[in-house]
Amino acid sequence: MSNTRSRIRAEVEGIVQGVGFRPFIFQVAQKHHLTGYVMNTSYGALMEVEGVDTDIEAFFESLRHDIPPLAEITRLTTENLPTNGDTDFTIRHSEAQPERSALISPDVAVCEDCLAEMFDGNDRRYRYPFINCTNCGPRYTIITDVPYDRDKTSMHIFEMCDDCSREYHDPNNRRFHAQPNACPVCGPKVWLVNAQGEPMDTGDPVEAAAALLKQGQILAVKGLGGFHLAVDATNDEAVRRLRQRKHREEKPLAVMSPDLEAIRQYAMVDEAAAKVLQSIQRPIVLMPAKRPSPLAASVAPDNKYIGAMLPYTPLHHLLLHDFLALVMTSGNLSEEPIAIDNDEALARLGNIADAFLLHDRDIYLRTDDSVVRPDRQGAGQLRRSRGFAPAPVFLKHDLPQVLAVGGELKNTICLTKQNRAFLSQHVGDLENLMALEFFEKTIDHLKRILDISPVVLAYDLHPEYLSTKWALDQPDVEKIGVQHHHAHAVSAMAEHGLDGPVIALSCDGTGYGEDGQIWGGEILVAHFDRYERRGHMDYTVLPGGAAAIREPWRMAVSYLAGAFGSEFDGLDLAMLKRRDPQRLSLLRQVIAKQTGSPLTSSLGRLFDGVAALIGLKDKAAFEGQAAMMLEMICPEGDFEPYTFDLDESGDALIIKPQAIIRGVVDDMTKGIDPTRISGRFHATVTKALADVTGRLHRDTGINDVVLSSGCFQNQILTQLLTRTLIEQGRNVFSQTKVPANDGGLSLGQAVAAGSRYLL
Repeated sequence: MSNTRSRIRAEVEGIVQGVGFRPFIFQVAQKHHLTGYVMNTSYGALMEVEGVDTDIEAFFESLRHDIPPLAEITRLTTENLPTNGDTDFTIRHSEAQPERSALISPDVAVCEDCLAEMFDGNDRRYRYPFINCTNCGPRYTIITDVPYDRDKTSMHIFEMCDDCSREYHDPNNRRFHAQPNACPVCGPKVWLVNAQGEPMDTGDPVEAAAALLKQGQILAVKGLGGFHLAVDATNDEAVRRLRQRKHREEKPLAVMSPDLEAIRQYAMVDEAAAKVLQSIQRPIVLMPAKRPSPLAASVAPDNKYIGAMLPYTPLHHLLLHDFLALVMTSGNLSEEPIAIDNDEALARLGNIADAFLLHDRDIYLRTDDSVVRPDRQGAGQLRRSRGFAPAPVFLKHDLPQVLAVGGELKNTICLTKQNRAFLSQHVGDLENLMALEFFEKTIDHLKRILDISPVVLAYDLHPEYLSTKWALDQPDVEKIGVQHHHAHAVSAMAEHGLDGPVIALSCDGTGYGEDGQIWGGEILVAHFDRYERRGHMDYTVLPGGAAAIREPWRMAVSYLAGAFGSEFDGLDLAMLKRRDPQRLSLLRQVIAKQTGSPLTSSLGRLFDGVAALIGLKDKAAFEGQAAMMLEMICPEGDFEPYTFDLDESGDALIIKPQAIIRGVVDDMTKGIDPTRISGRFHATVTKALADVTGRLHRDTGINDVVLSSGCFQNQILTQLLTRTLIEQGRNVFSQTKVPANDGGLSLGQAVAAGSRYLL
């Protein structure tokens, strides 16, 4: 090894700002007796190191293997420079560049070092609810621009005291350039007010808030990415009152517990779930619920899963100290974005919460909790938001700069730059002006901090989606519409680095088809830039359009009419007997004449129809509820599938549901338990999709199969189908990094539109 002296300049891209990267470089350089400097730039970090060649080699070895836990290097380029005789190593001020490509760290949970200080009675930050360091705390929700410096965050209004300033400027301190650094003397503060916004006379506001929760009151808590509404999760009356006030009658509520042992009292926590629960992202994790449970029955009615998370802010740790679990649900009325501002929260949540635990660290960008469900393939994302956004999905190929605006439900947006796709946090359902304003702010914010000026705008084909209307109104940019189910397929392909073609099973409730009908049970041969529709569920009337989504009994009647025709009047079914005869007659006329009713090939609607048919749910309280209940009652084990017909006469293979419905009705008349009917139905859908996939494989030779869209949130269907396809020799890819539901739609739109633009 050479002992000559050299100087090397290194440019680093990745998540290297606000994560302790520069002090790490400083300390490693000192350890190896190197001189030079390191600084933040708009694309990441820049450093020059000078010293003996062996020491420089050891320095770069540490850079490859020992970086801080929150840092991620995505590109490292070096060049040799003449030595200049530096005598020390320094950390220079940030430097803005004409083009920005720095990656912003997501918000992460408070670290163990900070928690130890917070609970140390001799520490100056004892019980301080905003303790943080370079290894933890807020990032994305407080940043306004890059480079990531304090003056470009919502912490700029808090001038650090002498003690905090010394930590902040000491490269050997773990709070060196921790932009949210603060203490009780100089930082944000928390206080308690009643529902009218009047201060409540308390000593410790967090202890007083906990006392209110123990009395059964509803508390609005300002957190990291927005407000939560909290109640004691063991108090059934309090949970029911929260549901009533929030207008969330039946949808499961998430809970937060102080530690893993508390969660184990009401959930079956396997090794995979424990790992995700304790990850720095701290998402809500769906796990099988224990029965009986110490939690109130009203937390997750009619659901065999419970969604739980561990505390991720210091304030949560303080608040939860004496509770088994608190309900921690989004601080909003149903269908609205979560509240983030104190005055906004008082105005919007004053009729829900009895008291408000407020603080004065502004939240710049609202960010909901992420939701994951661990399985054998990893932590499958159901809602990708806090802790994950805006970390990029890395693509196999570079793309032009694209903005994709997602769909109507579970909206996210996606921006691409080179080989990186940046999905936003969960925006939610675009059904009102408030949601649209949040959507627009998210687009503007990400475009600014990522320095992306899109040359292509990708949108869904549905003409009534707010995101589509917004896209079509934008001037001076090329617009490319992407079919809904093709976007889902490409989302899975992009996640797994598949160039295609693939056989894509893209099955959900609603997606606008190119023939003007409502698709949703699609088997595609997909490339990035195009697709062929090679199979689908047979068309069925969607009686009353969107009304049939809200009232699954309508779908049951539609499927019965298709399966039994003139024999319908002879059916002796409890579901039909519950209907008003006149209303039922009118609905049958609507079905026969297709009055105001499109056709649908949706697999999700078939799940809804069967759920209503066997008596699970006539009217849905939330999107996908009936299908979810059909999954919830499905027992383990193998079941004989119902008969189904496959129409091979046209260009596409068509799965016909009539025989399936007749089989379900036959089982019902025999008194077969609904759980077994669910088991047989899941087995039938699995066999039908696998059979069509097998035929396409024989026709095309394609062996890669992707599973995407909302139906594959159904864990039973996904596992059964994956196992069956693997047994048949297929390579099966389902989604884990981004949601299979419409939360991942924007990724597929961006990659599909970007690929078409390059043609």
